[in-house]
Amino acid sequence: MALKATVFKVQLQIADIDRGYYQDHTLTIAQHPSENNERMMVRLLAFMINASNNLTFSKGMSVEDEPELCQKSLCGEIELWIAFGQSDEKWLRKASGRAKQVQLFTYAGRSVPIWWQQNQQALERYRNLTIWNIPEGSVTALGQMAARKMSLQCNISEGQIWLSDATSSIMIEPVILKEFAE
Repeated sequence: MALKATVFKVQLQIADIDRGYYQDHTLTIAQHPSENNERMMVRLLAFMINASNNLTFSKGMSVEDEPELCQKSLCGEIELWIAFGQSDEKWLRKASGRAKQVQLFTYAGRSVPIWWQQNQQALERYRNLTIWNIPEGSVTALGQMAARKMSLQCNISEGQIWLSDATSSIMIEPVILKEFAE
């Protein structure tokens, strides 16, 4: 018998001063049985950083050729493709060819610098690719905030993200390893 996804309900208030985006979102996030709380919360963090009315989570983690988080135009073109982990160059090349912008969120702590050193040269050629690294301590704190029902407030200013719920507050400073080049 296959394990089923765990459903998380999120009430999210976003005040992104950097982008001038102020909106409330009601989200339902499915956590794949193989996904831990930290990874699921990094997906939610990526949503907060890129929030828009057209940004949506995919149907599943293992869906081939589909981003886990994406924004599509009214014509169905992929405007933003968001991936997670330490993807290989071949996969990111494919995503870069299919979307106007691609973002990769890394979050694996000490292994990220090794992955980046091995892949940096190859990934520099993808002008539409941005790579974010979420510090290990922030990922741990995010995982501790995970609950089946969450009410979160997110404030983004000058690249700093303040995330709080009824009992705790954390500050996250993502590091951009590679930035989108227009």
